[in-house]
Amino acid sequence: MSITLTGTIERRDIGTGAWALVTQEGVTYEILRGADKDLLKAGQKAKVKGQVREDVMTTAMIGPVLEVKSFEVIDISKN
Repeated sequence: MSITLTGTIERRDIGTGAWALVTQEGVTYEILRGADKDLLKAGQKAKVKGQVREDVMTTAMIGPVLEVKSFEVIDISKN
């Protein structure tokens, strides 16, 4: 099932490191490895479309694993 989430990208120093999307509601999703490098910038806000992968486990285990299908960077300077 596809979902759309808006939040902030964070780098977590757990194990070998992990990227996360923290939603406005405070829910943390671990971004599946292989995501576009333009998304993976700490502090960046983005609207992400993807799929929660319940069949994937990670060493970081910081939240549900999100496979990113597409994203849009949100320019906070326009607010």
